Amino acid sequence: MNNHIAIVTGGLGFIGTAICVELCKLGATVIAVDKADQEIAANWQADQKKLGYNIGFSFADITDLESTEKMIDDVESRFGPIGILVNNAGINRDSLFRKMSLEDWDTVIHTDLNGLFNITRPLINKMCERKFGRIINISSVSAQIGQFGQTNYVAAKAGVHGFSKALAREVAHYGITVNTISPGFIDSNMVAKIPDNIKEEIIKQTPAGRFGKAEEIAWTVAFLASERSGFITGANVSVNGGIHMY
Repeated sequence: MNNHIAIVTGGLGFIGTAICVELCKLGATVIAVDKADQEIAANWQADQKKLGYNIGFSFADITDLESTEKMIDDVESRFGPIGILVNNAGINRDSLFRKMSLEDWDTVIHTDLNGLFNITRPLINKMCERKFGRIINISSVSAQIGQFGQTNYVAAKAGVHGFSKALAREVAHYGITVNTISPGFIDSNMVAKIPDNIKEEIIKQTPAGRFGKAEEIAWTVAFLASERSGFITGANVSVNGGIHMY
């Protein structure tokens, strides 16, 4: 993975950090993309540097096309042509659909689904011209099984894989792959908010008998980002401990 420039949206988050670190270990030049302020980003970079990982940072709000265009220009001017894009950023605003506000619906769809357009569209023609690209989109097991109280999130994350399949067909002959990863329940800040009794029930329903690790998502990203994965495109890789199989 040497000489490849990789950007990871939501890069300062729990899973995003693990992805940045794994790609960095494999020799990529990694830039975490996030809308965190400069102080938070600088502290995060300092923490990673202490651990031996020199990871760049570029600001972008993925809900804003102009912001993502500026970010791509910034990254390519400072580091070089982007070859790997990991669309990891996402949010949830859970509630019963009959009580869901339009704002909560729009916010999740705009971030988790429209954000893919905003960051991929300004980059895809560059990848086509260079005849290489690896695009990895993070979805969720919730999109595969449906999840109580998450109609907005499930709709968006199901759309993520539809996006991946359609784009994969369009750009495969340019040497670009587009794949989806659908994590199960990962031991993260989001899962930490789940009540203990529900956590216990989730673990009971998971054949592996545990929550996943952020590193396990990162290893899967690294596999799909590899030059050796050029014949895998339009795929949805489940990393869920067996809670959903098909």
